[in-house]
Amino acid sequence: MREARTLGVVGLGYVGLPLATLAAGRGGLRVLGFDISREVVRGVSEGRSHVADVDSLELGELVSAGGLEATRDMSRLGECDAVSICVPTPLSKTGDPDVSHVVAASEAVAAALRPGMLVTLESTTYPGTTNELARPILERGGLEAGRDFHLCFSPERIDPGNAEWTAANTPRVLGGITPGCTEAGTRLYGRFVDTVVPVSSTETAEFAKILENTFRAVNIALANEAAIIADRLGVDIWEVVDAAATKPFGFMSFSPGPGLGGHCIPVDPNYLSWKMRTLEYRTRIIDLASEINAEMPSFVAGKVREVLNRSRKAVNGARILLMGVAYKRDVDDVRESPAFDVCRILAAEGATISYHDPFVPSWDLGDETLSSTPLDDGSVESQDVVVILADHSGIDYETLLGRSRALVDARRAVKGDRGRSCGDPWIVKG
Repeated sequence: MREARTLGVVGLGYVGLPLATLAAGRGGLRVLGFDISREVVRGVSEGRSHVADVDSLELGELVSAGGLEATRDMSRLGECDAVSICVPTPLSKTGDPDVSHVVAASEAVAAALRPGMLVTLESTTYPGTTNELARPILERGGLEAGRDFHLCFSPERIDPGNAEWTAANTPRVLGGITPGCTEAGTRLYGRFVDTVVPVSSTETAEFAKILENTFRAVNIALANEAAIIADRLGVDIWEVVDAAATKPFGFMSFSPGPGLGGHCIPVDPNYLSWKMRTLEYRTRIIDLASEINAEMPSFVAGKVREVLNRSRKAVNGARILLMGVAYKRDVDDVRESPAFDVCRILAAEGATISYHDPFVPSWDLGDETLSSTPLDDGSVESQDVVVILADHSGIDYETLLGRSRALVDARRAVKGDRGRSCGDPWIVKG
């Protein structure tokens, strides 16, 4: 394979756009970005970033210099020496992996495939996807992976909002169909990332990404179950976690919360569970962790009921303000956010729901769209309960506490013991 000059990035979302800007800027490659969305292509072409981790100024400079171009024309994949597929891999309504975007992208690449091209799948999915799904599609035209073109899997490791660990300095795992494929992929990615970690196969690379997020999901489930146990025992779970975290070895601190959110941690373990069901094996720890994490929105809603009961009020007719509906601190991503379930549970019981989130100006609930409520005079005091679901920085939680009639804190945003004299660390005031 000759040195790649043009990289095609299929999918310009939160994975593809950072990759495209990194490859064009740091890697010095000509990058063609492909997306089916007219709005996304138009925005990138005008130098406007829709991804929080990509600076519009940097993007605009790359576009103006001709280093990065966005298009909806998939036939232009033929201009590329290498292609990275960064399309979504959500779950279907039945909880099975939805690989339709991977199939569509693979078919588009197959139509433009030529000898010597490098194709890398980055979309997180179950072990075997690259070899069993993408490879046959790419080989339909007669070219063979590992002989006529290179085929690899290199999972994205994007942590939205993390300024310390970026796409450039986070080690990049990469596995190819053959050792030659791995070598070609390592050479390409080594041009714009600090460290490439080659592994023996695409399946190993696929499994590594699933294991990373399953590790987090299982340990968060342990913290969440511990929170439920501590609640029954009348113990402050956050004090317990702090105490355990003082051990300098053998313990890694995870905090409880209102549930899992984002595209990766709530979703990725299910890819492995689905794959193993096809092999007649039950992933017991993964399944139990998913069950525990899925119960946390109900636990938080129960705390809202409890604080209302203390004032002899019902959920029906109560005014409830949700603080933060993104899935985690300081991001605008609401995918799989536990706020959806908390809102659904309380609204079904007759509550009037509003929310404030500086990162999410509007919130699509399916049957209606809400707008973020400004934290001005009266907007907090008029609420029966405030519920902190995402602890965004930049919010004065002490002032929020003072202005609230009652406050349920699912993120420990209110620090210290203040307001916890009621004996419940989740109900800070009420």
